[in-house]
Amino acid sequence: MTILVTGATANIGRLVVDQLIARGATDIRALTINPAEAALPAGVQVARGHLGRSSGLAAAFEGVDRMYLAPSPDTVTEVLELARAAGVRHVVDLSGEPESWWGSVCNAVEGSGMDWTHLWPADFMENTLTWSHQIRETGAVHEPLPDTASAPIAMNDIAAVAATALLDDGHLGRAHSLAGPEILTRTDLVTHLADALDRDIAFQISTRAETVAALQPTMGETTEWYVDNVLLGVAPSPESLPTTSVEDITGRPATTFNRWAHANAARFLAD
Repeated sequence: MTILVTGATANIGRLVVDQLIARGATDIRALTINPAEAALPAGVQVARGHLGRSSGLAAAFEGVDRMYLAPSPDTVTEVLELARAAGVRHVVDLSGEPESWWGSVCNAVEGSGMDWTHLWPADFMENTLTWSHQIRETGAVHEPLPDTASAPIAMNDIAAVAATALLDDGHLGRAHSLAGPEILTRTDLVTHLADALDRDIAFQISTRAETVAALQPTMGETTEWYVDNVLLGVAPSPESLPTTSVEDITGRPATTFNRWAHANAARFLAD
């Protein structure tokens, strides 16, 4: 049973490869745009390709039974057609609820005729790295809504769920909403980071324009979209967040934000 991991050198895809290996999978194929620099573990087959250029993907799907699908809204229909034609049976996709900005991915997967499992994650813990520049330069985080609460999830936990779903048919036809183990406000996140970095970090309530300016150095051209659609968008009710989802699916406790922050403290301090 060959498992194809798309986006295998991207953040979550690379972790899916590691999680599959940790669970004993031996027939893994990794799709990457640059096989020579992928540095994937020994024994992993490497296929050249990119989801954004579906015309060159047919060979990567040959002999594949299951696949992890990284979000690719612009080409997802063509990618799935190639996968189905090659005999792929089960797709585990990283997407979002049908009405979300990644909803086109899960809709296309359901319409493909293949078995599916959807992964719908909450905020990534890694998104707080967008604060790194302003923390280094100003000792503060500038955002408009300090009390907005979420249950951020570590990318490695998403990868663990993906690997579980790829190896266990009990997840066929299921949509897993995923979240971290605890509900935290934006100021809670800053407090945990201050502890991990062993320095004072203030939360500065800011206007939209000030927030955009503070995030621009790390987020570039996506800054305004992020501020308008994520920071100032409609947040889910904290009580509805599935804080036990990772442990329920994998049987292992999810990563707390404090633990993640300590493990990644150096990433906030490096230019």
